[in-house]
Amino acid sequence: MSTNILRTAEGWWAVRGDRAVPVDTKAVTTAELLGDRDAVREAAASGEAGTPVADLAALSPVTTPCRVVCQMVNYRSHARESGFTSDIPPAFFRKASGSVSGPGEPVVRPSHVKFLDYEIELGLVMGAPLPVGTVVEERDLPSYVAGLVITNDISARDVQLTRTQFYESKSYPTFTPTGPHLTLLEPEEFDRLLDLRLRLSVNGDLRQDRTLVDMIVRPAQALTLLARFQTLDPGDLLLTGTPGGTALKAPPKAVEKIGSLLPPAVKWNAFFKSQARNPHYLHEGDLVTATIATPDGRIDLGEQRTPIADTKQKPQVSRV
Repeated sequence: MSTNILRTAEGWWAVRGDRAVPVDTKAVTTAELLGDRDAVREAAASGEAGTPVADLAALSPVTTPCRVVCQMVNYRSHARESGFTSDIPPAFFRKASGSVSGPGEPVVRPSHVKFLDYEIELGLVMGAPLPVGTVVEERDLPSYVAGLVITNDISARDVQLTRTQFYESKSYPTFTPTGPHLTLLEPEEFDRLLDLRLRLSVNGDLRQDRTLVDMIVRPAQALTLLARFQTLDPGDLLLTGTPGGTALKAPPKAVEKIGSLLPPAVKWNAFFKSQARNPHYLHEGDLVTATIATPDGRIDLGEQRTPIADTKQKPQVSRV
């Protein structure tokens, strides 16, 4: 059965229901923890009463620095909303690991960003090196992937679109909320990945709701494609794409054709003027809630609750 791990300033904890037991380990980084699985198993099997999870201030269970790699347009529903009508070649991009933040830490919108968007994504946490040239079959996933985390690929759409700049638009501090749990899977549980359902709400309004069946390039194939040019190490993080339901959507085809005839400055001015009327972008005071779990709850990555703040506010780590 999967084991859920929390990280706090005091160390690592094995979660059992609404309580958590400290893991007796000297591990500081995620990679070091994954190398001490015996200590994790002992904590998970302990008869100790533990500490209420509600009393623990959770940090990201993925420590930094690490590689943060992302799959682009990897759900069919998201591809349709993005205006793609034919097959999409697999593509990857990087985020700065300085963007990784805790599961309750506010997402801070830079003052120059007007269109802040959300993207719930399943994160794969590597448990073993993935050398360049590796071919990963479905049966091999447990040999390379140790566990799963909830991630939110927060995006500054005005930066991303006007500058064609993925790296900057998605790499500001707090732009990758991660956790609360690092869910360590047993080998047989990888067969249930497609049952996982991703759900994201803003102020209680459900915006994204899909299972991994909607995914275009699944994890084993994604790792094979990535290994053509990219090495991964234990503790590195792969974000596997987001389903439909983000605030940003492609304009109707007729509008897009007209826009292509306009000078770039005029086109973007018209586009963002229309986007300003879109109520789904994130604003100060909003609360984003994200969950990933199987229907029966046997694999449950917890609940991520991240408020949105403007730059003038200092981020505070909230309790889970």
